[in-house]
Amino acid sequence: MARTPGQAARRDPDWEGVRLHVVSGKGGTGKTTVAAALALALAAEGRRTLLIEVEGRQGIAELFGIAALPYEERRIATVTPAQLGLPAGGSTNGSTGGPASGSPGGPVSGELHALAIDTEQALLEYLDMFYKLGRAGKALQKVGFVDFATTIAPGVRDVLLTGKACEAARRKGPDGRRTYDAVVMDAPPTGRITRFLNVNSEVAGLARIGPIHSQAQAVMRVLKSPETAVHLVTLLEEMPVQETVDGIAELREAGLPVGGVLVNMVRPPLLDAAAVAAVDGNHREEVALALGEAGLGGRSRKPETVRAAVEPLLDPLLAQAREHAERVELERARRADLQHLRLPTYELPLLGEGVDLGTLYRLAGELKRQGAA
Repeated sequence: MARTPGQAARRDPDWEGVRLHVVSGKGGTGKTTVAAALALALAAEGRRTLLIEVEGRQGIAELFGIAALPYEERRIATVTPAQLGLPAGGSTNGSTGGPASGSPGGPVSGELHALAIDTEQALLEYLDMFYKLGRAGKALQKVGFVDFATTIAPGVRDVLLTGKACEAARRKGPDGRRTYDAVVMDAPPTGRITRFLNVNSEVAGLARIGPIHSQAQAVMRVLKSPETAVHLVTLLEEMPVQETVDGIAELREAGLPVGGVLVNMVRPPLLDAAAVAAVDGNHREEVALALGEAGLGGRSRKPETVRAAVEPLLDPLLAQAREHAERVELERARRADLQHLRLPTYELPLLGEGVDLGTLYRLAGELKRQGAA
């Protein structure tokens, strides 16, 4: 069942126990924006969340209006329920056990951290960890070994990228508590997500034994566990919805845990059901009369003068009404397609041109209200 924008009641979260949220979607659906909003929502009420991007686009930095992220985890935002338009909840500090932000008795701030994974640095880190290469790894970087290795064996690249996210989701501090309550990965598009996550099959022919094989197996154990959920972002349009349906089928076939469907940029209907049903009729005279009564015919009371004034408006208005009715019907059909998936579905409103921090916090509040976080 779809959760719609602006619901007053706040739902309990649907994904309790999930620590790694993988967000994918067709290009142009706002995947990175939704991933960032989900990470903010998960950080509310004193929790600590890590937002990871793996495609090297620095999309997170652009969204939050900060400098390009280096290959290190750093805090980029704090968030309270009030910033999301929500009443303060009863949570304190999540499961991390770290110090909560905020003044005593005041709102508890959660923390959003971010990491832009650099494939080259991740491979050097991996080689040093398992093979103790040290300075030799820097030499490999200079002669172009990293590019060579990830080009001839793209599965290795995916192991490194997904492995870093899985490690962050499972990492514990000296006190035995998890470093992050949740990790959100802004993953590759829907068309590549199953292959990207199913790294075990990619490296099976490359390394039957050894550290790479062991790393791939460890990653798959996390990705196929109840602690992971793969969410897909879509629009109420034919191609994005079809790609979502196909992507979910592929994920299920690969045994990967499917999460929810996040419908982005939903426009509110301007006409009610009766108006949509009646739009095909001949309502020219009714519309002309309504425009005249609204004062658009000028000060004159003469019917012929009023009609002459509103006549140029009729065709454009009726055309817009028909166009809107067609869109509403098409979106209704796409919603029906998504309902057949029988997955939790969340709808985020279209919030005008561009995305800024205010937009992200508002979208995060919608996700929180609808139970996605």
